Amino acid sequence: MDDLDRLTRRLGYQFKDPALLQLALSHRSVSRRRNNERLEFLGDSQLSLIISSEIFHRFPEAAEGQLTRMRAFLVRGQTLAEVARELGVGEYLILGGGELKSGGNRRDSILADALEALIGAIVIDGGEDACRDVVLKWFADRLEQISPQSVRKDAKTRLQEWLQARKHELPAYEVLSVTGQAPKQTFEVACSLPDLSRQFTASGASRRRAEQQAAEQALDWLEQSA
Repeated sequence: MDDLDRLTRRLGYQFKDPALLQLALSHRSVSRRRNNERLEFLGDSQLSLIISSEIFHRFPEAAEGQLTRMRAFLVRGQTLAEVARELGVGEYLILGGGELKSGGNRRDSILADALEALIGAIVIDGGEDACRDVVLKWFADRLEQISPQSVRKDAKTRLQEWLQARKHELPAYEVLSVTGQAPKQTFEVACSLPDLSRQFTASGASRRRAEQQAAEQALDWLEQSA
């Protein structure tokens, strides 16, 4: 309990129901029935709402596309994992033996999921206003640093715009293979440029991530070849 007290101080929130905190830290590898996946589902939605509202009011002149890109940057898995590390969440994760041995407490996807689960737990335990206050403290530095000009469009969008501007065919994406079992699957995806007779492949923990990486490769090649 002393360890969890240290964590709650880092989080800046004291749980009325400590069982919710323990559940938020419990990975699926511990129990298929009692784990943090449902809290993660709730926290994901709550985080998106909090960040959307905050940047909407901070940037009254920003266009919808700019707001979307800023939100995507702030709530992406990599950012959530960084916040979780800053809070020391990995030290308190409850993992099954296999995940523990493989360093699951350091894995981005597990850290990001746990942070969302913590947000879900805080919503249930303290309500939306308390959750909003906590989340905005966690993201305070990033919210100060972000701006509509600081976040680039994602690779797939930039690739499409590059090709359209030069009247090339649009890229085609195809899943080449899926290995492993959910939620630890690896997707291999091809990004083809039909009229340029080029194909780029990449792998990722999700189809979207693999497509973005393949698109980034295609962009690099196009820009170097231009």
